[in-house]
Amino acid sequence: MDLSNRSEAIFLFIGDIILFYVSLFFMLFIRYGSGLDGRLTMQHIIPFSILFVLWVVVFFIAGLYEKHTLLLQKQLPQLLLNTLVINSIIAVAFFYFVPALKITPKINLFIYLFVSCLLLLLWRWHSYRLGTMAQKQNAVIIGSGRELAEITNEVNQNPRYRFKFVATIDTDKISGGFLETELLSHVSAQNVGLVAIDLKNAALAPVLPHLYTLLFSKVRFVDMHTVYEDIFDRVPLSLLGYNWFLENISAAFTKTTYDFLKRSMDIAASAILGLLSLFLYPFVVAAIRLDDNGPVFVFQERVGRGNRTIRTIKFRTMARDDAGLPELKAGNRVTRVGSVLRKTRIDELPQLLNVLRGEMSLIGPRPELPSLVEGYERDVPYYNIRHLIKPGLSGWAQLYHKTPPKVDANARATAVKLSYDLFYLKNRSLLLDLKIALKTLKVLLSRSGV
Repeated sequence: MDLSNRSEAIFLFIGDIILFYVSLFFMLFIRYGSGLDGRLTMQHIIPFSILFVLWVVVFFIAGLYEKHTLLLQKQLPQLLLNTLVINSIIAVAFFYFVPALKITPKINLFIYLFVSCLLLLLWRWHSYRLGTMAQKQNAVIIGSGRELAEITNEVNQNPRYRFKFVATIDTDKISGGFLETELLSHVSAQNVGLVAIDLKNAALAPVLPHLYTLLFSKVRFVDMHTVYEDIFDRVPLSLLGYNWFLENISAAFTKTTYDFLKRSMDIAASAILGLLSLFLYPFVVAAIRLDDNGPVFVFQERVGRGNRTIRTIKFRTMARDDAGLPELKAGNRVTRVGSVLRKTRIDELPQLLNVLRGEMSLIGPRPELPSLVEGYERDVPYYNIRHLIKPGLSGWAQLYHKTPPKVDANARATAVKLSYDLFYLKNRSLLLDLKIALKTLKVLLSRSGV
């Protein structure tokens, strides 16, 4: 059992790769039978292996390795079919428009696409059935506060988890010998094999020796807050304190190799994307001018790394005020062209210049207005910690926070948003950046109707 759900994604990934190759060999056997030899096999394996890499990327973008994939009983067939159609189009284009390939497998490709699509549909559906039919391990959760209820409700109401909480022990309501008795009775009577516990809860100190003895009964202990992060993709707000930042955030800033590689990728990607996007500029400029004949660009001050003010540049998406300058203020409306630019994120393309100059990164917390930052630093504890790194065009909070604060100040929503930013600060890595980039691409494609 893997509480972080990485085992589920790895399991699905390995299964997909195996089926890609099984389908390939099955196709070759159908097509050539006893005439199949090593030369013919290698002639197909090499180009198809390159194709499989592209297919896996599409699977990642589609979200087929995301959490809750096995939950999508109704959505999974349609999602998988749409993905397989896209992969089929990629396969046709790959073999017929890449002259370096020595084969153009007309009949072979048709057979392969039919076999692989059928096997993948059966494999993913069977994986879902295994996930929902597997016997769940009994577990107990010990802690307090809002996170205790959130974890319990999520796990017990969701069939995808490999365990269920048969008891919830709230240390605010039970203490001392009663806590010990309550726990031991559940472990013995309900065959509990897992205990999720708030190890930083001072009320649990007296019972730790008794918990230690449960190790000899092969009971597994996991930190409740780690479970919370794995499930909700954010840091529990109740855990935040100076000790948490000293323990987790300081360690995240000793990654010199990561910082170097990330900056290198920012420079390369922003330069390439900036050049490729230049062909869009004449069309965007013309559309904005025809819409209301106002300014094309808008320059806005934002707070960057180290609380320094940076000047970002975007395509204008809002109507002008009386002074003829586009501003973010009450009553200002989004233009017709601006609505399209925002949905497709085209309005942010000029910010690639900010990335190239080193003021922003492709991945990082969203940059905020100085006036909002001033209020949030006063009303939201530890808010300024997000300015330890560069703001980004896309980020963890932008993708996973479902109800983010808008232009108006909202301290409560911003505190939740900060918990997502802290998750990224704590866990930032090239792999996490890649996941955010692919997820962003998925969002952009879905917004554009692809």
